[in-house]
Formats: sequence, structure tokens, C-alpha cells
Amino acid sequence: MTQTWAVLAAVLFLMIHLIGGSAYSTVNVEAGHEAVLNCPSVSKLSWLMVTWKMKSSTSCFLAYRWDLNETRMLNCSERMMWNYSPDRYPALRIYPVNLNDEGNYTCEIVSREGNFLFIFSLTVIVPPTLTLTSDKNRVAVCQATAGKPAAKISWIPASNHSVEKDIHHLNGTVTRISYISWVNSTHPTVTCLVTHPAVNQTLSLDLSYDSSRLQYLLIGLAVASGAGVTLYLILRCRASRLRKKAHRWPVKAGTENFRFTPSHMNTPVMDHSVSPEKIYQNYKPQAILMSY
Repeated sequence: MTQTWAVLAAVLFLMIHLIGGSAYSTVNVEAGHEAVLNCPSVSKLSWLMVTWKMKSSTSCFLAYRWDLNETRMLNCSERMMWNYSPDRYPALRIYPVNLNDEGNYTCEIVSREGNFLFIFSLTVIVPPTLTLTSDKNRVAVCQATAGKPAAKISWIPASNHSVEKDIHHLNGTVTRISYISWVNSTHPTVTCLVTHPAVNQTLSLDLSYDSSRLQYLLIGLAVASGAGVTLYLILRCRASRLRKKAHRWPVKAGTENFRFTPSHMNTPVMDHSVSPEKIYQNYKPQAILMSY
């Protein structure tokens, strides 16, 4: 009698779970963490076999037969295993979880009283990478890269002038980008609030600092450009002066003692008053100086 009541209580417990809607459960797990899918305990029933069927990117079959104490595994990743001893606690453990594990998992218990199904929907959450930048026009850009699901972005102080853009990736993740102009704002600091199931974070950026730094950079570039132009003009002026001086300097023609005369005076004039003897009487070859 006691055993009959125990069986009836267990069956009633399973029926309540099935009717109450808990036979279908949703499990959210962050990528890289551990996922444990708990099939309800039916130890008080005379069950014969428990099986797990995974319909994710690859179909996996994991089973345990109680009367033979035998375990079977077909087309399952080594990351999938029994959480504890299947004869006591037939829960499925997946570690570490990745995006390929997302899908529906079915736990089926076979007993003399009937078959019982429990369905789990596994959703893998991927935290996004967060960045907050600005450009020279004081447009702030808040970006949540490769998150699943897509992150929600808001601004502090709140503004109705933000623009959002989503980029969908092949692996199911989403990059969300939000733009907001801060030109007419009296607040020097812009704050981006990112809300996501895996992370809630605020990022702040001092736009006044960025603006002053940009101004200093522009001033430095202007000064450097002015100095370069000035140096170029000085060198060009000096080069022009050197060219003018080069045109004014006389050209040395091999000897400095020659004197040029007009072409009509090139005819040599002979002085007949001087005899050849007087011309050559002081002639000394070793005293001749050659000019080059």
C-alpha cells in the first residue's frame, strides 16, 4: 500500500509539472560558462531508461539504461556529459558552452508507468565589447560589438537626437552603434549606458578635454607650418642673392695681367724707336713668371 501511494505521488508530481507548463523550460547561459539541464528526479518510479536528445547544430544522443547499468553516447561533443551519476540524477552538463550548443534539448524517461518528456531551450548569451569615442565635430559614438542579444544603449543626460545602427554577424551576434551630437550641449561630459543580460556598464568621456587637445594640436600644426614657410622664404631669398652676385663677378681668363681692348685695336703697334738689342738685353728666361 505504501509503495502504491509513492508511485501515485510521483506520477502526480510529473503530471503537475507537465500540466503546469514547466515541462518546457528556457535556460540562458553565458558563453564560456557551464550549463546544467535538470531532468526532474523520478527515483521513486520504476524507470528503465533515460535519454537526452540534442537538436542544436549537430544532433546528439545520450542514454542510460538502468537495468543493464549501461551508458550510450552518439555524435556528442566531449563537452557534453552526465552531471552526476545518471542512475541517481540524470542531469546533462555542458562545459564550456559556445554558440553551437544553442538549441532544443529533450529529456525522456521511460518507465513502466509510461514515457515522460521534458524539453529545454538553451540560449547562449554573448557579452559585447564596449567602446566610447568622439570625433572632431563632438559626435559621441558608443559601440557594443558582437553581443547576443543586441545590447541597449542610452545616454546620460537623456537625448532624443541619438541615431542607432545594427550590424548582424553570421554567428548570430549583433553590433549596435549609437551616435549623438554634443555640439550644443552645456555638459562637458557625455555618458553612455549599455544594458545587456551579461553586462550592465556605463562609459564616460570628457569632450571638453578632447576639444582642447584638438585645439592645441591644430595650433601646433599651424605654428609648424608657419615656421616651415618662413624657413623656405629665407632660403629662397638667400639663393636669389647668391645668383645675383654670381652674375656681377668678373670671369678670370687664365691670367690677370691681360687687358682686353676693342676689336679695332687688336692690331699690334710697333715702336720703331726702340732697337731689338734694347728689348732683349735684360732678357732672363729664369725670371719669367707664368700666371694661370
